[in-house]
Amino acid sequence: MDENHIYQYSLVNALMAGVVDSGLSVQDLLSKGNQGIGTFAHMRGELLMLDGEVHQLLAEGKTRVADESDQIPYAVVTQFVAQETIEVQLKSKDSIEKVLDGFNKHSANVFMTYRFQGNFRTLKCRTVKGQEYDGQPLSEVGKNQHVQDYENIEGTIVGFRSPEIWQGFFVAGEHMHFLSADKTVGGHILELGDAKGTIGVATSTNVHIELPSSQKFNETKLALDNTGIRAVEG
Repeated sequence: MDENHIYQYSLVNALMAGVVDSGLSVQDLLSKGNQGIGTFAHMRGELLMLDGEVHQLLAEGKTRVADESDQIPYAVVTQFVAQETIEVQLKSKDSIEKVLDGFNKHSANVFMTYRFQGNFRTLKCRTVKGQEYDGQPLSEVGKNQHVQDYENIEGTIVGFRSPEIWQGFFVAGEHMHFLSADKTVGGHILELGDAKGTIGVATSTNVHIELPSSQKFNETKLALDNTGIRAVEG
């Protein structure tokens, strides 16, 4: 992939419909970029790709480096090269939105990718535990999630900001995952407070989407569940 081009496998609408039993391999995903986020087969935990490694962020805050053969039913990744890197203080999760707007005030209808590295005074993350039955939608899976609070923790955020019009294909607005500096805990970020560090930002106008070819994907009636997406993404 070219610098800062975005590659996505499958659609958020497919996650919402529970189409997550298979996908592309971790080995194939690693060829698409150097950082990204997503989930694993049957939504067993969150995914964070960072510098050539794919991490599975499991319930109860545990992590593992994914096997190359692990199946990824949904992911969005990029060959990230920061176009600007600055020192920032983030009072809350919403502070990232202000940082991105400051980098590019004319980015409402394009994609932005970023990586923040630093210390968090407080952080709240969630990890989904996985489907309890085949085809269980994300709106239900998200109700059975593990939520963990952290204090004074070092780590990295990998995130994407997508235009509102792309809701259902992507997650509109902010979507970010966290991995601790020692790579032992992480998850999907729900809240953060008083973080200090550096953030690298890039704008992307090139998006590549690969759709699954499975029978289940092609037979499922996909629809936009805007309320469900906003509820589960926090």
